Amino acid sequence: MERIDYIVLAVYFFILIAMGLWGYSRIKSSADFYTAGGKLPWWLSGVSHHVSGYSGAVFVAYAAIAYTHGFALYIWWALSIALAMIGTTFIIAPRWARLRSKAGIQSPTEYLSLRYNLPTQQVMAWSGVLIKIFDVGAKWAAIGILINAFTGLPIITGILIVGAVSMVYITMGGLWADVVNDLASFLIQFVAGILMLIMVLLELGDGANGIFTMWDKLPSSHSALFNSPYTFGFAVSYMIVSFFSYSGGTWHLATRFISSSSGSEARKAAMLSMLLYLIWPLVLFFPMFAAPIFLENLSDPTKSYPLLAMRFLPHGLIGLLLASMFGNTLAMTAADANTISAVITRDILPIVYKKVKFYSSRKMLLIARVTTFLFILVTIIIALQSKSFGGVFGLIISWFAALVGPTAVPMIFGLLPTFKHCDSRAALLSIFGGLLTFVITKFLNTESLALDISAPIITSMIIYIGWGMLSKATLKPEADKLLMSLNSDK
Repeated sequence: MERIDYIVLAVYFFILIAMGLWGYSRIKSSADFYTAGGKLPWWLSGVSHHVSGYSGAVFVAYAAIAYTHGFALYIWWALSIALAMIGTTFIIAPRWARLRSKAGIQSPTEYLSLRYNLPTQQVMAWSGVLIKIFDVGAKWAAIGILINAFTGLPIITGILIVGAVSMVYITMGGLWADVVNDLASFLIQFVAGILMLIMVLLELGDGANGIFTMWDKLPSSHSALFNSPYTFGFAVSYMIVSFFSYSGGTWHLATRFISSSSGSEARKAAMLSMLLYLIWPLVLFFPMFAAPIFLENLSDPTKSYPLLAMRFLPHGLIGLLLASMFGNTLAMTAADANTISAVITRDILPIVYKKVKFYSSRKMLLIARVTTFLFILVTIIIALQSKSFGGVFGLIISWFAALVGPTAVPMIFGLLPTFKHCDSRAALLSIFGGLLTFVITKFLNTESLALDISAPIITSMIIYIGWGMLSKATLKPEADKLLMSLNSDK
């Protein structure tokens, strides 16, 4: 990169800090910090849900898959998420917003003590926090690789720089700062993505027809819908995981719906996010699919996208593209930090230290900021050790995707009256059964990605539903009343 690129990047960092200061001025309580007071407009919530659903890992781990396996990446990732979000849009998203308005929740796990009981809520809260540490660590590692590819800075230095910026703006600005960054980063990514598409098509020399003729210049497997190990079974497995994850099993995504003003607004937000997953990745991934034509026999495919950018984009725009990657990563990691802080502050600390329940709103806001800061610090440490967990892709797919299911099943199904006979025992057994399955698949070293990510969540679903059918447990009256109230905004 040249000086103009660094200037663009520096300006973006200063804008992030400004977003944090702006958000700081709007925050008067922990409800403002965690849920924007339930005042997020649907279009901002929808864009935020989409952008904070992926990070710089798309431009690293997924770019490498596009380089080696082609179009199958869009099928198993973007299309699977879009299809999974049909259920999210019409069934789950509205219920999250109604939980906030009718039960006053600020964190996704807050309702679980009423739905099940306190021990179940604590198991899910603690396990979810631990799982998220690995996921966010992967995002920091990805952005460190991107910085190294663009600037030559050591990966560790890149992780520390971006982590420090994130600490400042999200600790000050809370959810408001995060969703505004989501919008800004998406707009930057949109401009940079369109320009990359145009430049690659110009280089291919076939005009708009290059979108279709390009595949003749690539190995035949690159145009296949499924390309081993990313098989049909893997795509279906990922879609199942995605339903639970994007419905709110990934907690910061639930927060986007919780922060909507009503169930109908949350539904519109989910619909927008679903459409963006269906359409936008086709533009974003096209240069990644074309990379083998211009960058033959790369020894490290994770650097294919930055190398393409430096080849095709003029200086200044390279800095803009890197800023968009930062924006994606910071949007996701900051969202995670904000939501995990909510879980710790609202659901864990009051149990560990009972005096927290009697703290003033000002003191609770201070605790919210401290826990956010500490969570980011721990995830940065994990990022510095990412190679120990199988690298960026290993952390994202093998660890997070496989582990999120067991905790998400009782959380998402618990919102639905259909599963009212599934009590705390069903929830706990499904969690431990899923986690045990994860350990077994790791120990057996199955070498099947589909089995690795689907076995834990399928086990959890079978146990949860099966126990409810066999036990016919009775839901607590107050929990039954809450679930029925979530059927409408009235």
